[in-house]
Amino acid sequence: MFGFCPLASGSKGNCIYVGSKKTKILIDAGISAKSIRDRLEKIDVALEDIDAILVTHEHIDHIRSLGVLGCRMGIPIFANSDTAKAIYSLLEECPKFKIFSTGESFEFDDLEIHPFSIQHDAIDPVAFIIRTAGLKLGFCADLGFATTLVANQLKGCDYLYLEANHEPSMVHACPRPMVYKKRVLSRQGHLSNEECAGLLENVHHDGLKHVHLAHLSSECNSPDLALKIIGDKLQKLQSKAEVSIAYQESVSRSIRF
Repeated sequence: MFGFCPLASGSKGNCIYVGSKKTKILIDAGISAKSIRDRLEKIDVALEDIDAILVTHEHIDHIRSLGVLGCRMGIPIFANSDTAKAIYSLLEECPKFKIFSTGESFEFDDLEIHPFSIQHDAIDPVAFIIRTAGLKLGFCADLGFATTLVANQLKGCDYLYLEANHEPSMVHACPRPMVYKKRVLSRQGHLSNEECAGLLENVHHDGLKHVHLAHLSSECNSPDLALKIIGDKLQKLQSKAEVSIAYQESVSRSIRF
């Protein structure tokens, strides 16, 4: 499949498929290898054809099946040095890593990949810009604050995968411990619907085609609410971009180039 598709998005596990004319990769592998295989089959991609996995950070909902995919299947795993070291301390079966430097672009077959820093409670978390076939794709989730660096990196993207994790009033009202609420709402936590809309306003341009809303909280957000808030913002911008949800339990809308 030439395009991309979120396979899972949320606190229970994250994984995105990206395919060019020559290359097939995953961003994160936070669900089981079986689930990845099953969901890839729904978009007519075989797990054995995956050429590499890019890792954003070391939280378990992003690395759960790296041992199986990296060690047993031999799929190359790309991460920055600090993230790789953190993963070694977390997984019993740990793959060898190909190391990239945060902030420095690198090429993998016909993909140009640029990892850039984001604010999250991890060692050295990154988001990714991927360029292929004249298109610019932005994958940016698990961040508590959109810095100027983040906004500058996401400008000019044809497609965006962007976090809309929660609605603050729902976080305050939920029965979770205060430490959870403070973490989610902090600059090292997650973007709210309004923060997502504000970032989108900052980076919007006439060439933006589609936005996936990612990492929605199951108890402190709802797809309808996220779509309304971001949809209203796009309407005010007179945008032609479409918007959809990246789901936790199922394959989301595929984007085919």
